[in-house]
Amino acid sequence: MAERGVRSSYGLTSQQALQKLALVGKNELKTERQRSIYLLLLEQFTSPLVLLLLAATALSVFLGEVREAVAIGAVLIINAFIGFVQEYRADTAIAALQQMTAPRATVVRDGSLQVVAANTVVTGDALWLEGGDIVAADATLIEASRLQVNEAVLTGESLPVHKSCVDTAVDESAINRAEQRDLSVFMGTAVLSGTGLAVVKATGMATELGRIASLLETAASEPTPLQLQLARVGHSLVWLSLGIMAVVGAIGWYQSMPWLELVIYALSLAVAAVPEGMPAIVTVALALGVQRLARQNALIRKLPSVETLGSVSVICTDKTGTLTSGKMQVREVWGAANHEVLRAAALCTDAEFDAQTGRGSGDPTEIAILAAAYASGTSLPALETEAPRLSSEPFDTERRRMSVYRADGINYVKGAVETIVGLCTAGPLSDAKEAASKMAALGLRVLAVATGPSPTEKELRLIGLIGLADPPRPEAAAAINEARRAGIVPVMITGDHPSTAAAIAKELGLIVADDDISKRVHARATPADKLKLVREWKSLGHVVAMTGDGVNDAPALKEAHIGIAMGRAGTEVTRQAADMILADDNFATIVTAVREGRGIFQNIRRAIVYLLTGNFAELMVVIGALIMGMPLPLLAAHLLWINLVTDSLPAITLILDPADAKLMRSPPRPKGEALLGRNQWQWIIWIGFIEAASALALYNYDLQEAGAEHARGLIFTTIVFSQLIRSFSARSENFGVFSFNLRSNIWQPILVIVAGLMQMVLHFLPFTRSLFALTALSTRDLFLIIPVSLISTLAMELTKLVASKEESLLRAK
Repeated sequence: MAERGVRSSYGLTSQQALQKLALVGKNELKTERQRSIYLLLLEQFTSPLVLLLLAATALSVFLGEVREAVAIGAVLIINAFIGFVQEYRADTAIAALQQMTAPRATVVRDGSLQVVAANTVVTGDALWLEGGDIVAADATLIEASRLQVNEAVLTGESLPVHKSCVDTAVDESAINRAEQRDLSVFMGTAVLSGTGLAVVKATGMATELGRIASLLETAASEPTPLQLQLARVGHSLVWLSLGIMAVVGAIGWYQSMPWLELVIYALSLAVAAVPEGMPAIVTVALALGVQRLARQNALIRKLPSVETLGSVSVICTDKTGTLTSGKMQVREVWGAANHEVLRAAALCTDAEFDAQTGRGSGDPTEIAILAAAYASGTSLPALETEAPRLSSEPFDTERRRMSVYRADGINYVKGAVETIVGLCTAGPLSDAKEAASKMAALGLRVLAVATGPSPTEKELRLIGLIGLADPPRPEAAAAINEARRAGIVPVMITGDHPSTAAAIAKELGLIVADDDISKRVHARATPADKLKLVREWKSLGHVVAMTGDGVNDAPALKEAHIGIAMGRAGTEVTRQAADMILADDNFATIVTAVREGRGIFQNIRRAIVYLLTGNFAELMVVIGALIMGMPLPLLAAHLLWINLVTDSLPAITLILDPADAKLMRSPPRPKGEALLGRNQWQWIIWIGFIEAASALALYNYDLQEAGAEHARGLIFTTIVFSQLIRSFSARSENFGVFSFNLRSNIWQPILVIVAGLMQMVLHFLPFTRSLFALTALSTRDLFLIIPVSLISTLAMELTKLVASKEESLLRAK
C-alpha cells in the first residue's frame, strides 16, 4: 500500500464499517420497487380477451349455466397462476442480476486497500480513487495527484474538473468542513485520470446525487426488441381472432345456436387463438439465459443484450488478459546488469507484490516486474524506505509512459520503446531499437527503462529494455476457431508493438493464409482507434461486440452493439457503460455467450412456432366442424384447458434446451430478422392443418358411432395428446423425434407425462368428467386416440426428412 502513497491512518476497521452499515443502511439510491406479488397476480387478468371471458363467465352464472362457468373459471385461474409463476421467476432473476453487476469501490479497511461492494461504503471510509473508477460516495479529498473527474452526471458539463485536497497537516477537522467543489468528489462521478484518497462524508440519499434522485421519478423499463416483435405478432393475432369471432358468430347464428353459448364460445375461441403465454415465455427465456450465462462468467447488464448476442458477426477484443492469461512474466532483460534494470523499473510502478505469497495487485506488467526484481535479489520494502515517492506522472495512452520522481533525486521512467528512446540523450540508444525488434519478433512485450535528474522527464538516460511475455490462454485458440467456423470475425486490438501482436495472433490461429492482417490485428491501438474501428465495422453492416477495460474505452463500448467490460481488470466506468461483464476476462467466455444468445433466440422461436401451430389447429377444427354442419367439436372449457395443458408446460420446456452445438457452424442471423419468417409460417399452417384434419376425421367417425358427447371427448383428448407428442419433434429441426439428447432437458419428458396424466384424470374422475361434459375412456377409445395423435408428429418428421434430402442434393450439386 505504501507504493500507492496511501496513508493507513485514515479509514475504518472492518468491524467499525459493519456497525455503521447496520446503523445507517446501505449506500444506495432508492429505486423503483420490484412489482409486488399481488400486482403481478392481478396483471394476469388484465388482458382484454380474458376480461371479456370473465364477463361471459359471470353471465353464465347469472343465467344458471353453473357447470360451464366453473370449468372456464377454474381453467382461467390455473392459467393465471402459471403465468404468475413464470413472471415472478423472471423478475427474481433480473433482481439477482442487478446484484451481480453492482459497482465496487476500493477502500482502506484495517490499514490496507480492499475492494468492497459500493453499497457497503459508509461515512468515515477512506476511498482510494484512480482513473476509471466511479466515485462510490460524497467524500473530501486528503490526497490528490493530477486528479481529474467528470461531473457530468451532476452538472451536465462534460469537461474534466481538476481536483485538489485539503491540508490535513494544518487542521484535520478541515475534512468535515470542506465545502469547495474542487476539494470534494461526489457519488456517481467518474475519475478520468490521476489518483486520490478521500474520506467519505455522505452516502446513499444524503449525497448530492441522492438529492437529485429524490426529485426524479424512476423511469419505467422498456420492452426488448424481441418483445416488440412479439407484440406485433400478438396484435395481428388479436385482429385475426376478432375476425374469426365474427365468422363463428355468423355461422352459429345461422345454425340457431343459443346466444349465450355462442357468445361464450366465440370469446373462448378468440382466447384460444392468441397464446397469451408468449410474452411471459420470452421474458423467462431471456432471464434463464441471463442466469445460465452468469454461471459461465458472463454477466448481462441489459436484458435485450441476450437477443443481440445471437447476431454478433464481429468480436473486437483486447489481447492482454482476454486472449492471453494476463499473467505477465519477464523473459528477457537487455542493457545494463539485469538487477539494475529491474530495480529502476520496480521504482516506477504502482502495483503491489507480496513476496511471501507470490501474489500481487495492480497492472499485470508491473506485478511481473516486481516479481522479477525480487527474484534478482532486490528488497522491495527497502526500495520505498531508501527512496520514498515524491511525485508521479501516471501512464496514459497518449504519453505511453509513466514516471516516478523519488527522494533520491532520480526520476524513474518506463514505457514504450519508441517513446522512451526518443526522450533519451544518453545510454545505449543506437542498439536499443534493434534489440527491441528482436524481442518483439519473439512475441515479447518490450518496455524501455530510463532515469533522469528531475521530474520533468528531460535529460533521460536509457538503462535498458525488459521483454515480457503474456502466454495465450489455453482455451483461446479453440474459441477463436469456433468463432471463425460460426462466421464471426475475431479482431485483436492491442497497445503492443506490431511484431509482438502478429506473433501472438499467429500462435492463436487468429491469422491464416488468406487473412488480411491489417483487418484482423490492430497494434499500438488507442481508445480513439477502438471507437473508429467499431464505426467502420458497423458501416459495413456488421453487429459488433467490443471489449474494453480502461475509462477511455467507454465510448467504444457504448458505440458497439454489445459492449463488453472486464470484470477483473476493468474500471467501474467501463463496467457501467457495458452491456456485458466478463467475470473471468476471458475471450472464450464471449464465444460461449454468443452461442447461448443464438440458442436462446432459437428456443424462443421454436416455442412460438409450437404454440401457434396448436392454436391454428384448434381454430381449424372449430371452423371446419361449423362449415361442415357438425355439432360443436369442443366446448369453451375444452379450448381453455387445451391452452393450459399444451401451451404452458411443453412450451416452457422448449426454452430450457441448451444451445445446439450446430448453431456455431452457421453464420450469424441478420440483425432485425423477423421472429417468424416465411419458413416458420409455412410450418404453422402446414402442420396445424394436418393436426386439424386428422382430429376432424376422427370426430366425424365417432360422431356416427357413439354420438356427440363421446366424440367431443375423443377429439378433445386427441388434440391434447397430438400437441404433447409434437412437442418432442418441435425441439429439433433434424429428422428423428429424439434426435436430441433427452438428458440435456430432462424436464420435458417429465412435464409432458404430467400434462398427459392431467388430461387422463379428466376422464376418470366423476367430478371433472361432469365439469367438462366428458365420458370415460375405453380401450377402444385409446386405440383410436393414440394413432391419430401421432399423425402431426409423423408429418413433421417426414417434412424434415424430405427437407434434409433436398439440402443434401443441393450440396452435392
